[in-house]
Amino acid sequence: MKVALIAPSYPLSEAPSPPLGLCYVASSCQEAGANVKIFDYIVRGYTQKKLIEELSAFKPDIVGAGSVTMNFKIAAEMIRTAKKYNPSIITMLGGCHVSFDIKNTLDLYPEVDIIVIGESEDTLKELIPVIHKKELWEGINGIAFRRNNEIIITNPRDFVADLDSLPIPSRHFLPMSRYQALGFPASIITSRGCPNKCIFCLGRKMVGYKVRYRSPKLIVDEIEDIMSYGITRINIADDIFTANKNRVKAFCNEIQKRQINFAWSAFSRVNTIDFETLEMMKNTGCDSVSFGIESGNPEMLKKIKKGITLDQARYASELCNKVGIIGYASFIIGLPGETQETLMETKSFAENLGIKYGYHMLAPFPGTALREEVEKYDIEILTNDWDLYDANRAIVQTSSLKAKELDNFMDGINNVFEKVWSELKEKYASGNASDYEKLLVEGNKRMNLIFKLLSEDILEEIAIKNNETNPVVQVASIIANITNLEENFVETVIQSLMDKGYIKNLNNGEIINWLWTHNNQSECV
Repeated sequence: MKVALIAPSYPLSEAPSPPLGLCYVASSCQEAGANVKIFDYIVRGYTQKKLIEELSAFKPDIVGAGSVTMNFKIAAEMIRTAKKYNPSIITMLGGCHVSFDIKNTLDLYPEVDIIVIGESEDTLKELIPVIHKKELWEGINGIAFRRNNEIIITNPRDFVADLDSLPIPSRHFLPMSRYQALGFPASIITSRGCPNKCIFCLGRKMVGYKVRYRSPKLIVDEIEDIMSYGITRINIADDIFTANKNRVKAFCNEIQKRQINFAWSAFSRVNTIDFETLEMMKNTGCDSVSFGIESGNPEMLKKIKKGITLDQARYASELCNKVGIIGYASFIIGLPGETQETLMETKSFAENLGIKYGYHMLAPFPGTALREEVEKYDIEILTNDWDLYDANRAIVQTSSLKAKELDNFMDGINNVFEKVWSELKEKYASGNASDYEKLLVEGNKRMNLIFKLLSEDILEEIAIKNNETNPVVQVASIIANITNLEENFVETVIQSLMDKGYIKNLNNGEIINWLWTHNNQSECV
């Protein structure tokens, strides 16, 4: 049994991690006896032709994809392409979007055979061995499918009770060298479950309200596995990593016991933080903590059932500064009942917290209380075009604020940052930038170049003649011409990618080709 898993395109500007959920799926399919391959289009360019070529080479029996709302449409289109290529392939979609938009998905995309609902690991281990026996599908909990034009949703599946029973996610199927080149952290989870009731969030519905924990030993085993790829930054993607102080202590003790060094960050809540916990975290490599504060208006926090106070937010921020950990606060624009006054309260609150902060637009995802009970709230959802659910532009409005007014507020915030950035680049161009400012500008240039190399498959398209000229100089000249960047700068970046083992050239005597390595090894992708 061959299973092809697709990681659909996702904006590199959104700082993607190696897709954790898909790697858990890959591990589960392997445990079910399948031969697994991941087609990762997050860090590679995507075309239908490429997908068909890769399907033709692998010849899978099953093709599956996971997605979030903002890349659901491209994921579904990839499944459609796979089905058209070979109608006998059984196709599956999973993830938070389709788990809560089952009927629409199956109605709009008849090429999708099965939706895997919620946590998928146990479901797949049961489904994969019998997937060609459609008469057995109805007896498998946690899936949805069509039968005689009727949508069948089977009984809900219990959440995975023992997270330690899950294998380490199979990241070896991914082109990890490409993610290393990006430099973003790899994500892990140390628990699943969220007891909170925020009306804009899917956490409670997707992974349950009861928090389930992994053992610190297995968590750090996974961290060591990630570090074996050369990755030295980890992000803990739990809904509330700091909810259980004893758990954090046990995790930090395990890190110290093994004497491993890596940088890490975590998501938290302002009402679960204390000095001792933050200090333990810092002493084991944690350098930043993110808080979802959402609004600077107390009544707004009550409306969205956030369960925190502004004083708690202030205290958490003070603790971060005191301990020496970077605090980051996130705020949502366009919440139910939003007014010009509440926006100004949020802006003032953010600016006076004393930690880093940022804003994003409200996106009422399928499955959230906000979307399912929209009539209860002062909010109007303006579109169901999932491509627009990237939290960058307004897709809602309230009785007091039109979408355009919400966009204007966000534009005003962005304009301030863009002005500062523009001034910094001018300072750099004039030669008056400090060493730190130079690092910022050159780091941004490097990142944009990496984005292009990955998303446009530039390196793979280059073949140069073998002559006495240094191949790095030759390829840098070609790339500089494509990207309108300075040759010396491009040459430096290409050489650094080679030195780190992320890319290599293959010389057949007459022609030199360039390829990304697979997991920083000699095999190329």
